[in-house]
Amino acid sequence: MTTHNKPNRLAKEKSPYLLQHQYNPVDWFPWTEEAFEKAKQENKPVFLSIGYSTCHWCHVMSHESFEDQTIANMLNKDFISIKVDREERPDIDHIYMAVCQAMTGQGGWPLTVFLTPEKKPFFAGTYFPRSRKYNRAGMVEIIAQLASKWREDPERVRELGEQVTTETSQRLLENQTGGTLAEETLHEAFRLYVSNFDAEHGGFGTSPKFPTSHNLSFLLRYYKKTGNEQALDMVEKTLDAMHRGGMYDHIGFGFARYSVDAQWLVPHFEKMLYDNALLVMTYMEAYQVTGKDQYAEVAEQIITYVLRDMTDEGGAFYSAEDADSEGEEGKFYVWTMDEIEDVLGMDEGDLYSEIYGLTESGNFEGKNIPNLRDTTLASVARRKQIPLDELKQRLEAARVKLFAHREQRIHPGKDDKILTAWNGLMIAALSKAARALDKPSYAAAATKAADFLLRELRREDGRLLARYRDGEAAFLGYVDDYAFLVWGLIELYETTFELRFLREAVQLNAEMLRLFGDEERGGLFFYGSDADQLLTRPKEIYDGAMPSGNGAAALNMLRLSRLTYDAKLSQAAEEQLQAFAGAVSKYPPGHALTLAALDFAYGAASEIVIAGDPAKPETQHMLRTVQRQYLPNALVVLHPPGAAGEEVRQLIPLVQDKLPLGGRATAYVCENFACQAPTQDVEELENLS
Repeated sequence: MTTHNKPNRLAKEKSPYLLQHQYNPVDWFPWTEEAFEKAKQENKPVFLSIGYSTCHWCHVMSHESFEDQTIANMLNKDFISIKVDREERPDIDHIYMAVCQAMTGQGGWPLTVFLTPEKKPFFAGTYFPRSRKYNRAGMVEIIAQLASKWREDPERVRELGEQVTTETSQRLLENQTGGTLAEETLHEAFRLYVSNFDAEHGGFGTSPKFPTSHNLSFLLRYYKKTGNEQALDMVEKTLDAMHRGGMYDHIGFGFARYSVDAQWLVPHFEKMLYDNALLVMTYMEAYQVTGKDQYAEVAEQIITYVLRDMTDEGGAFYSAEDADSEGEEGKFYVWTMDEIEDVLGMDEGDLYSEIYGLTESGNFEGKNIPNLRDTTLASVARRKQIPLDELKQRLEAARVKLFAHREQRIHPGKDDKILTAWNGLMIAALSKAARALDKPSYAAAATKAADFLLRELRREDGRLLARYRDGEAAFLGYVDDYAFLVWGLIELYETTFELRFLREAVQLNAEMLRLFGDEERGGLFFYGSDADQLLTRPKEIYDGAMPSGNGAAALNMLRLSRLTYDAKLSQAAEEQLQAFAGAVSKYPPGHALTLAALDFAYGAASEIVIAGDPAKPETQHMLRTVQRQYLPNALVVLHPPGAAGEEVRQLIPLVQDKLPLGGRATAYVCENFACQAPTQDVEELENLS
């Protein structure tokens, strides 16, 4: 394996993923028109490789193939090679991933695609070894065969590219037709969640298992709506199992991206900002529903991790941490018994190892991933006759020592780019946690991040951008950037009641509809009308590891239309839901956030106005009474007196005539367009809401 001392074109990029390949002997281009023009001029096909900086198999393929001089020579001779960071260019990734899934029946990263100079795909796959092994074609064979086919009959290859492009475009549109959405869709989704639930280990399906916390959030909504205990049981079983397993970092906090097994024991060790943001939301919602402190503790630990390890000095949040360090997956996170004993001593080491499932033989390649799958602290406390609080204190002292020791290790790589969409999710998560736990520091962190995005990730004309790194904001924002940031800003308004955040949400939502809206079929395209136009303009509605921007947009529009009394926006929200009725009705559990919007639309949505001076304790008491509850379909507004109240009335007409009675804080609760009598009694407010 070799690398060049002389960097290639990727050295001028900001993406950590592209920079990882700057010394490859492959003559890489970033995705530019220059690359495709060169392909046309030299009549060469294009080799497209898509991945991201914390992708384990991307690292493997890089070491095996892209650092190999033989493969580099083959690519440089017969192809124009392009490297893309899927997190910077999800538009490109969406389209060619759809191609890969259509051609092979599966997808994943690294994504490997061969294109004509006109960007039409004619071969696709994921990871390929350097040479054929395990009955899997190798890069050496693939490159040689495709180069030969192009030389022999380029027009036949172009015809294949046209055919693949047409079929992919049709596949991307076919789910948008037919179907209707109604309240029954929610019940059908629940029945399918039940049928796919792993009653033994929690979660859905078999291995690998992803957290997909938006599914659990829907089930909490369903429990709130119906009182069906089975919905809550599935959520609690899954949240408990995920936290107890090795997918959770019991020493440094935060969740890994997924579990390779059905038991949540062995993670794929990379940590993604979006997973942790979504999980904060779901654990906080579970805390609000059940009142169980353990869920709040997990959410707060995740926040500790994000604020400690994943926060830029400007207040925004980094994207991810790698699974690998020193060339080994998970090396940073695993332990031997000797290491535990060296750090903690014999007695505390034995106690920690017993509780966290550490053994001489190990549970991961001869080493140990700490986990709580086979024990509970309460049972250990009873058996050893140690007061539970004392046991918790000893384990926390041990964790602190182990964390300090682990900090001395070589850390996994950190992808320190700042993505607007993922930051929007984290802003929403911090805002929800700040409300539920009355933690102003969380609201302050969310505010700082929002201010960073609104300052650094917008052009002068207001156009949202997708990525910031090393002083540079770049790439026109995608629908996820708009939808998730609007979501975060709505949540931040309902936490701080700073009206500027709601104004920004309204403005960005209007811009989103203008740039991404499909006037003919409805719904929102993935990239804007002002962006580079690719093979096709897809619309993403399926909730994968992240929920879809279209689902988030539907819920945002419903909330904003109720707050602002905007009939056009209400109509747009209805059209947004119906545009994807075909896809959602075919498999409702694949569209959890759209189901949440459907629940809001068909459910008992309510508006709660607290009229009073926010500086007075009685007003704050009322606000906290509402904010700590689980009210997924409630809109909460503060109506202060004086000039500030006039500003609120201009933006949020629903507060009109809702004033503090007798100068005292007063709550107004309206549901399904009917209002209850105003109240100044906190207990009555708790029952009303």
